[in-house]
Amino acid sequence: MLIRLGYEIAIECAAATPIISLLDIHPDRHADIKRQTRVMTSPSVPTRTYRDRHGNICRRFTAPAGNFRILYDAVIEDSGEADEVNTLARETPVADLPDDVLVYLLGSRYCETDHLSNVAWQLFGHLPPGWARVQAIVDYVNSRLSFGYGYARATRTAAQAHEERVGVCRDFAHLAITLCRCMNIPARYVNGYLGDIGVPADPAPMDFSAWMEVFLDGKWYAFDPRHNQPRIGRIVIARGRDATDVPLLHSFGPHRLALFKVWTYEQEGNRFNPPHHGIDRTASTQMLA
Repeated sequence: MLIRLGYEIAIECAAATPIISLLDIHPDRHADIKRQTRVMTSPSVPTRTYRDRHGNICRRFTAPAGNFRILYDAVIEDSGEADEVNTLARETPVADLPDDVLVYLLGSRYCETDHLSNVAWQLFGHLPPGWARVQAIVDYVNSRLSFGYGYARATRTAAQAHEERVGVCRDFAHLAITLCRCMNIPARYVNGYLGDIGVPADPAPMDFSAWMEVFLDGKWYAFDPRHNQPRIGRIVIARGRDATDVPLLHSFGPHRLALFKVWTYEQEGNRFNPPHHGIDRTASTQMLA
């Protein structure tokens, strides 16, 4: 399966503003990229990349005062298979976890394990450890929170989402991650492309989405508290402890989001045609910091 994906983002800055973007496809999928444009900016400015401690590609540049756009378009090959399900996967005792996984047991900016530990053990402590317990957490979060773009708030934490019972995809992910960590199950935050492939078209699609990965039986598995079903065509951009580590844009100064357009769809044939018009959402500031 070939998946066409890309974005066009426009911001307005009152003065020249340094920016770090996490919009590049994760290195894990670079071998699958069949065609791509370079990352283009308008006006054109120099950019350079580096890798952060989580292995994500970060791009540095300075946006000039006024209107500024960043664009990218690509075709990537995907297996066309849904997320892996392994109901026999077991939890790994903390003492046996790899060193680099331990950080995903700790509380973080949006995942306050200290606030939700008692709740987690009351709700899930009696369940058999492993896949069934993680799935129970995902089911709980999916049913407890109501989804809506109007609920977006950049400062909402997992405990606040649990109390308010509303959120966007990042809030669903933060709450499920926190509950897993409270149960000594490593969990990390993921954002990336997720189009409506293999499912009915959503009238309000979120082609950039957030989900989580959970460490069971020595490997990471994708779980999606927002949709709560295996999906086809997840293309990871970045992973981290929570949304603090992986904002799509982090500006060191004020900016106004003027345009947020993204496309993710199955490519028909092998022609590199102009992309679909994409989804224009100027209210997606919950994914920008």
